[in-house]
Amino acid sequence: MAAAPRKFSLMLFLWLLTLHTAASGRVYAAYGGMYVVTALLWLRSVVSYFDWLGALVAFC
Repeated sequence: MAAAPRKFSLMLFLWLLTLHTAASGRVYAAYGGMYVVTALLWLRSVVSYFDWLGALVAFC
């Protein structure tokens, strides 16, 4: 039951990308940037070697 809101929000995001095809690349880049920022904020709470490795790959 908890997966339903996540699936809905992802489907909504993908549908919104189809409305403005010219700006979809920028929107997707912003989404990816927010994902990386959220992951780095999580890194402050739960430290792991693989998290630092993933952060390094994201910034390279």
